[in-house]
Amino acid sequence: MNGLALASGWRVCLLGLLLAAGRCHAAAADGATPAHVPGAITVPPLGEVLCPGKWPAVENSVDRALAWLASQQAANGSFPTQPAGQPAVTSLCVLAFLARGHQPGLGPYGKQMERGIDFVLACQRDDGLFSSQPPKDSHGQDAHEDLMPSHTAVYNHAIAGLMLGEVFGHVTGPRMEAVKKGLTKALQFTRQLQSQPKAYAADLGGWRYLHLRFDSSAADSDLSVTAWQILFLRSARNAEFNVPQAYVDEAMEFVHRCWDEKKGVFNYALEGGGDVRSSRGMVGAGILCLSLAGQHQTPAALAAGDWLLAHPYRRFGEQIGVDDGFFYSAYYCSQAAAQLGGSYWKGVYEPMADTLLEAQNADGSWPPEPQKKIALFGNHYTTAMAVLALTPPYQLLPVYQR
Repeated sequence: MNGLALASGWRVCLLGLLLAAGRCHAAAADGATPAHVPGAITVPPLGEVLCPGKWPAVENSVDRALAWLASQQAANGSFPTQPAGQPAVTSLCVLAFLARGHQPGLGPYGKQMERGIDFVLACQRDDGLFSSQPPKDSHGQDAHEDLMPSHTAVYNHAIAGLMLGEVFGHVTGPRMEAVKKGLTKALQFTRQLQSQPKAYAADLGGWRYLHLRFDSSAADSDLSVTAWQILFLRSARNAEFNVPQAYVDEAMEFVHRCWDEKKGVFNYALEGGGDVRSSRGMVGAGILCLSLAGQHQTPAALAAGDWLLAHPYRRFGEQIGVDDGFFYSAYYCSQAAAQLGGSYWKGVYEPMADTLLEAQNADGSWPPEPQKKIALFGNHYTTAMAVLALTPPYQLLPVYQR
């Protein structure tokens, strides 16, 4: 694979991967998402790192989570969260259903997925940005900083674009045309934002918030926002949208500058922006960015993987690094470890899965994020992220396929 390139027959490959993933299903008569064959669960290859009998527990956990999410959907198709978290949280919920093999318009959750897609599309502004709120400069308001639309808009945009790229091959008719139009406009906005002048040369190629500069030391790019944008670009390119290699190359130059070889970690931002810090989530995000750009098993990726092995998941809510989000890091580290494979995958996924399963609520949901700044977005966000962290063994989302 060259960079983000993927062969034009990816939709056919996806069907093959669905069958090859080892999931035993019985096809429903109406063509809906296949149902489980009682007592005949086959463990997919990446699931074999778990102790015997643990994979059925993971499947049951995911299915209960999705049933809970489906019961929570609002009439307008959204899944509950703070207004500043839309349409990202709804997009993550749709991705969670897709990661388990459910499809828009088919099976028990087909309608919920379609309504979620339509809600996300309705959030797009004329300039291409996906945001349910005007991303105005909110400096001076009493609202919590992390609920400011100016801070969350680019997250919303990238995550919505990622979801739409992943569902593009599953929708038809007017909805497919709407997704195509939405993605095309969204890519233009992403490139426009990436190309804006930066106060520090080291921030070139990356992305950050949509706000007026609050002070002269604020960084113009950070790895957290940039990683989501790279995911969006990869997904769109997989779906055969025009994503010039220059967009990716410039973004990856920023990612490489975030790498701290001495510490073996990826930093959140660069020294020029006055915000050098790292966390388990950022290390996972850096590894995943390398893989998405076709830079597999590089010295940096392996060294960062070694750092993850040295910081395994031991208890629910544990934070490693400044502002680390437990569910956020679980998502990134699970996807990153799946890309690295081998001992990295086993060392990360097995304890992480145990920790997540122990923390799941009886109704199938997970508690809100223990990290206070992220807890504001509620447990629909964390439940979707937990599902995405548990489902890499299925290898059903093209963007994450190894």
